[in-house]
Amino acid sequence: MNNKGTQALLSTDIFILKEIVKDVFISVSTTDMNGVKKLGLPIDMVSPTIIDLPYEKADRLTKKLRISRRSFTYKSFALGSLFLFFFQTFLAFASLVLHKISLPILYRKENLKLISESDLVISCSDENFKEAASLLPLNIYWILTWWTMLFARTVEVMVAKSLGKPVVMFPNSVGPFRTWVGRFLSRLALNNCAAIIIRDPISYDIVKSIGINCQKFLTSDMALLYTPKKKVMTETFGHPTIGVCPGVYSFSISAKQIERYAIEHAKALDAAIERFGFNVFFLPHYISGFEYDDFEISKLIFDKMKYKKNARILCIGDLENFKSMINQMDLIISSKMHPAVLAVSGYTPTISIVYDHKQLGFFKDLGLSEFAISLQDLSGDKLFSTISLAWSEKGKIKTLLASQVPKMQENIKIVLVKTIEPFVNCQ
Repeated sequence: MNNKGTQALLSTDIFILKEIVKDVFISVSTTDMNGVKKLGLPIDMVSPTIIDLPYEKADRLTKKLRISRRSFTYKSFALGSLFLFFFQTFLAFASLVLHKISLPILYRKENLKLISESDLVISCSDENFKEAASLLPLNIYWILTWWTMLFARTVEVMVAKSLGKPVVMFPNSVGPFRTWVGRFLSRLALNNCAAIIIRDPISYDIVKSIGINCQKFLTSDMALLYTPKKKVMTETFGHPTIGVCPGVYSFSISAKQIERYAIEHAKALDAAIERFGFNVFFLPHYISGFEYDDFEISKLIFDKMKYKKNARILCIGDLENFKSMINQMDLIISSKMHPAVLAVSGYTPTISIVYDHKQLGFFKDLGLSEFAISLQDLSGDKLFSTISLAWSEKGKIKTLLASQVPKMQENIKIVLVKTIEPFVNCQ
């Protein structure tokens, strides 16, 4: 829940369910129970996941002991958590058998009870069924991370299916897949869903290509529907403004490539300040305290800028205030998916630094493909020329977004109702 995109997706999932299904009891199974509770959502119960993800258990130890993810202690604990992961899987299916024959359950009794009493099980919006990011290299860290996540999601679907409950996947990106393991687990999980909703056309093609036979719907990202529910912050600053939401996946690219990423951003932002008189606000979206989180990347770029007096880093912990601040900007540059989604939902001209097909598909749907720059092709000159184009066409972009976004939002709601209605009473 340090990730504001995850916060926006879960919040929207909950509020849209409350809107569509009257008098509904909602329980949420999560790896971050405290983080979910802090969001203050209208949830009746929060429980742990059926099995714990090894990298998340290791990350919790890292924070507690204040050690590096590169340390031997971290790697040893992550390996130990991997063995526990498979033991928990055994316990989950053993408890499932005990539940079916009406004997006392030994493990995660609350989870099985909540699932068995549900009318519908939902796999939340995000990107739960993939094996990599399209434009990033794959390494052993990310192979194990994606495999364990895919395995956990598959176990959850199979448990719900074994209890006779329909599973619906809310808008997700799916793929890419680079090994038979990823394809096998995703095919097993998704073919046991009653219906799945895909949030971008490239993912939809991937789903068809791996032989998913359940009911499929194509729409857009749920965070497009996110609306703050309370009074939000305002800040006094001089315009024009650029909001920058930088970031990279941990261990996905080398320290040398991160250095280049920071240098090219700094060059482009200095040129934009010099040419157009912009004020620059860094708005880190994922502040975890780990090495190379969005705050550290923001600081790396800031330190390399020539016009530091025209730039500030704003660490905003609250999602509603984060959304408000983004929409006060005249232009957004985002390397992450959901700051871009939150920006365009407020009709703010946005440039995306693309690392995955979910961003390419989203900007294609908006009709703004020319404002999506591949991370592999990023340079100071390329970014500055795109800033210049966006600034010269800002009125046209706002008009396009004001036309396109409401249509996409309406389509999301129609698809959700159509998907949910067969399983629950929506009156």
